[in-house]
Amino acid sequence: MGLFDFIRGELIEVIDWVESSKDIMMWKFPDKDANIKNGAQLTVRESQTALFVDEGQLADQFFPGRHELYTRNLPVLTSLRNWDKGFDSPFKCDIYFFSTRTFTDLKWGTSNPVILRDPEFKQVRVKAYGTYFIKISDPTKFFTEYAGTGPVLRIGDIENSLRDIVMPKFAEALAESGISVMDMVANYTELGDQIIPSLQTELTPFGIELVKFQISSTSLPKEVEAFYDKMTNMNMVDDMKKFQEFQQAQAIEKAAENPSGGAGEGVGIGIGMGMAQQMMNQQKSEEKTDSAKAQTREEILATLKELGELKEAGILTEEEFDAKKKELLARL
Repeated sequence: MGLFDFIRGELIEVIDWVESSKDIMMWKFPDKDANIKNGAQLTVRESQTALFVDEGQLADQFFPGRHELYTRNLPVLTSLRNWDKGFDSPFKCDIYFFSTRTFTDLKWGTSNPVILRDPEFKQVRVKAYGTYFIKISDPTKFFTEYAGTGPVLRIGDIENSLRDIVMPKFAEALAESGISVMDMVANYTELGDQIIPSLQTELTPFGIELVKFQISSTSLPKEVEAFYDKMTNMNMVDDMKKFQEFQQAQAIEKAAENPSGGAGEGVGIGIGMGMAQQMMNQQKSEEKTDSAKAQTREEILATLKELGELKEAGILTEEEFDAKKKELLARL
């Protein structure tokens, strides 16, 4: 190899970034301390931006397309170097590529429960989990305020950093909404949209855009969930009794309007047998109801005990406890 071949081999003529992983946000071009040839070809692909940094100072930024590196399209770098217009020598500069696409499915969650004032439970602890999407909106801000000069930055690094920002903003939005925990599922989208502007103010200084914020699930303390399930089951029992009574009334009405075929004694016998059968069914239903009451007595007493614990914990007020206690005791 001759001297000129050696020199030619030390010059960088092609600069680009083929993403090897979808989780990389920033990647430094590995120049191996070599100089960049004046007139070198720079390729910036869609959803990428390239930033030139000269001795720690931000220089020129390039957007998607093919660029030839001359002094005329490196105005900032030319100014920093005090180059003459006719400069055509190789130069050295750090080049960083940024992925400007949207990074999806970042996770967030409340490490500790959020304590809320609830219109139904008065005070309750809520945990929540979800996902959010972000993208780099300003590569220069992102580089100076967050990324730094490392060789590579992955989305997992920033996801860990953002957890401490996302959780407090979620808690603030949830407290300000005044939504009952029982209605929270129906308002996931509304809450997510409400959080975005507040959270965006925290991300803008870092050159990051919050594209989407989603709440995936919320959970209540076990004792509150158990109490709610108990009340739901007892309300279902009341509804079933009303439904059965309605069915019986409908059956009698239809029997009277549509007697079975035949006349005279046949009709009378048919109606009589129908009424007798109805009375027997009613008697069996009442016996079953009495049996059900006996069977659910212990459940009602257990519910009263749980209500007492909720009152002691401050979840139920004295008035709410007394009202529910009166209702349950009436069922014994």
